[in-house]
Amino acid sequence: MDAREAGVLRSLVGAVSGLLTERASSAPDDDLAALTGLRTGNAAPPDDPRLLRLLPDFHRSEPGSPDADRADLNSALRSLHEPEIIDAKLAAGAVVLETCPSDGGRIIITPEQADAWLTALTDVRLALGAVLGIDADTPEQFDPDDPRAPHLDVYHWLTWMQDSLLQALAP
Repeated sequence: MDAREAGVLRSLVGAVSGLLTERASSAPDDDLAALTGLRTGNAAPPDDPRLLRLLPDFHRSEPGSPDADRADLNSALRSLHEPEIIDAKLAAGAVVLETCPSDGGRIIITPEQADAWLTALTDVRLALGAVLGIDADTPEQFDPDDPRAPHLDVYHWLTWMQDSLLQALAP
């Protein structure tokens, strides 16, 4: 990986980690959590589309089903589980930041670190995909005049990096 690529990757992982840290710090104080030692997080879904993609609802029902409007279920599940999910995502990002040399070069990681890299790359791709509006109908390339075009190239590079890492891990 050259220095420019390392800089881009480190910047993106740092940005996602910053979003997650901000989300974690915005959790309300909970007296019950103070008594029981069980951490709780935000009950409401994130407003930021990047965070909403990284921290989706736990329960999705079919429209028109009796439990279609079970916001209370999602709120309870989110409050209970979001802190640990954020911790895991932050830990994965930290591994990438620790093992990706800022000046580029060869990257040698353990299988456990490779798992963290895969997690962090997925998170960066999800966040970037939310910003770019990537879905099943997104073309391989945007019009060159589209301001999102260079960012789509970065998205494809992250996809290539993730695929390359998976191939390297395959038996």
